[in-house]
Amino acid sequence: MPLPGVCWFLCCRQGFSLLGRDYGEKEEEESFELRNKEDLTPTGRCPAEVTVSQPTRTANGTNGHTVSEASEEMKSPIIEKSKMGQEDDNELLVKGWLLLEVRGNWIKQRRYWFVLGQDSLDYYSSPEKGARRLGTLVLTSLCSVIWPDKQTYKERGYWSITVYGRKHCYRLYTKHFNEAVHWACAIQKIIDTKAPVETPTQLLIRDIEENKFHPEVVEHIYQHNPILKYTQGPLYAPLLPFPYGSLEHTYHSGKGYGSVREEAVKLFNCLQQLESAREPVPIIQGVLQTCLDLRPLRDEVYCQLVKQTSYTPAPYTAAHLRYWQLLTCMSCTFLPGAAVLKYLRFHLKRIQSQSPESEMDNYASFISEALEKTKCRECVPSWEEIQMLMSRQEMLCTVHYPGPGSCQLYISSHTTASEVVRRIQEKLGLQESRNTFALYEQNALWEQPVAGGALIADILTSLTTKESESKSQWKLCFKLYCLLDADGISVDSVEYLLLFEQCHEMVVRGQLPADGEDLQALAALRLQCLMGDFGTHSPCPPLDELFPSHGLEARVLLSLSAGPQAPPPCPVAAPGCPAAQRFPTGLLAGALWSHAATAAHKQRVEHDLRLRSRLKEEAAAVMGAILERWKGLSGYSRRDSMAAYLAIARQWSGFGCTLYEVDFYISSTGSFSQKLWLGVAATSVSLYRQGEAEALECFPYGQICSYGVSDSNTFKITAGDRDLLFETTKLTEIMQLMNAYFSAIHRQRGKADDVESAIVEGTEVGFRRMASTLAPALLELPSHPV
Repeated sequence: MPLPGVCWFLCCRQGFSLLGRDYGEKEEEESFELRNKEDLTPTGRCPAEVTVSQPTRTANGTNGHTVSEASEEMKSPIIEKSKMGQEDDNELLVKGWLLLEVRGNWIKQRRYWFVLGQDSLDYYSSPEKGARRLGTLVLTSLCSVIWPDKQTYKERGYWSITVYGRKHCYRLYTKHFNEAVHWACAIQKIIDTKAPVETPTQLLIRDIEENKFHPEVVEHIYQHNPILKYTQGPLYAPLLPFPYGSLEHTYHSGKGYGSVREEAVKLFNCLQQLESAREPVPIIQGVLQTCLDLRPLRDEVYCQLVKQTSYTPAPYTAAHLRYWQLLTCMSCTFLPGAAVLKYLRFHLKRIQSQSPESEMDNYASFISEALEKTKCRECVPSWEEIQMLMSRQEMLCTVHYPGPGSCQLYISSHTTASEVVRRIQEKLGLQESRNTFALYEQNALWEQPVAGGALIADILTSLTTKESESKSQWKLCFKLYCLLDADGISVDSVEYLLLFEQCHEMVVRGQLPADGEDLQALAALRLQCLMGDFGTHSPCPPLDELFPSHGLEARVLLSLSAGPQAPPPCPVAAPGCPAAQRFPTGLLAGALWSHAATAAHKQRVEHDLRLRSRLKEEAAAVMGAILERWKGLSGYSRRDSMAAYLAIARQWSGFGCTLYEVDFYISSTGSFSQKLWLGVAATSVSLYRQGEAEALECFPYGQICSYGVSDSNTFKITAGDRDLLFETTKLTEIMQLMNAYFSAIHRQRGKADDVESAIVEGTEVGFRRMASTLAPALLELPSHPV
């Protein structure tokens, strides 16, 4: 033996050999007594020793029969450490009549006399001395109390509290709210005084950690405690302690989960199904989804997987490797707690030393590396990612550029958006650019920048989910984020092409204020750039890819409004109309109403047909004008076309800014709002009327004192003595972009030590305050740090 204390340890832990029972047997076959430090027997038995007692077969105590003093509730397979100090009985003792929900052939309520003691909640047939005790619920730190709620009171007319124990669940009712709260407080106070309990698995994990440098001791622990080793039988209790109670009162109630303890046992059954499953991916996804929803189960699943990969009868079979594949997926999705993480690392090193140059060794090495990089995931890995992880490979990711271009990169489960942006910049030769770039989630109508720390695997999974829900195509796009130096971009560079494509996106979306002539010229230059010189048989893109369609519709609607007015949606008399002008009651009224509604519907149909016809005419006229301009561009090269296009776009004073649609509140009380564009640029923030080129107001960054989120959907900018309030759904994007520009300005000035940034708590969540014209520190960019 390496240490003199090992002999003492083997004697003291000999009781754990009794845990080596087959988990195919029922849990009630044996149990462990609760012992405190004060419970030392005259024989000198160690307080940490676990002893076994056979439970007496008595009634549960809920059907009116007498329960023996050693109730089934007392016989728990969980070991409790010494209790903390408790207050006097007089302060905690509560007695009174309560209604108890009794479940039999039907649910009913019965009135009992309840007594709350230091260790249990008991109920009796009456308050008289010597009355029969009908039931007992032992209180430990794992018990839980559900407080009274209004919904139950509305449904039943009683205030309800629910107490969960290991074997029993008491649903208690009273007509008085104060009484219900008093009982709930008292029971919770008793629970809070109980010391945390530990399962045998936890104690054994601690013993292994303490003796990890003594292989003989560790081997002895494993050999004498089958609970740590592979089993083919079911598990009847979780390996780690979980609070008693269901999830009905949580936001997980709609997902069909039972209690955490029940779900832990079900997960072990799912793990065992992996051995015989033809397709393991659905099972793996189900286990990962449960762990994502129920955070406490993550450590439990890790312990179960360590158990099932220890001392396996056939370790090199494909069935057994399924456990390693799930452990690989877990290690790339969730990090275990500190104690379980140490236990897992020890297990991986032990496997590598016992089975070198094997598949288990390869999986253990991969998992060890993954644990160094893993962050908690927001989504369960996709089918494709799980298949790649099972074979320990990387998956292919497609990133699109503005326009038709794209590239493919290999990514792992730990690759972030910042890393992808950096790799694409290196691939395109954009490392020296003064402008910054980001990844965007994008479809035909919507886009959003991706945070720099976001995991690409999570983004791809979310895009797949969005595609299935919205039936539209989503993609990951690499774009310019902060346009800091538009003039310094070389005409022959890839960056110039990106600028051209993003500028055209703004034009098509109607976010570049310009008159009809300029818009037609831009569309013609776009055709010249894409198709070259005009030809009779040249294919032509649809008009909505060249010209802002909403501007066309607005012009048609304006022309129609000058003519006959559109019919009202329904000929209903106004509330202020005299009664004589309304339809009379009776059969004639119904006939007249039906005739009027039919006529109104007919007018609306005619109006819609007229609108469609005018739209077609206007679109044909605009397309004809664009084609005529295209003919006049003969001989323009692609480079010349892009340069001419951007020259027209640069005429707008807000060129290069990012526009956000906001509701601007003119008064501080939140009234008199109007829809505007908020333009965030490299040097200032401006306000525009939608479609107008001139800014209503412009605020250079030097005049901005603070900015941030003032409530859930309101953005606030303080410029001088003015407070500007904007209501928008793009709060985070505006905040991040302004942070990025401020940080870039600050970097260019080289005054890192002078930055003063404060986060004001309260209603102004995430507010940034600056000293004079200096920028706040950058919190997080959608791409690489500026």
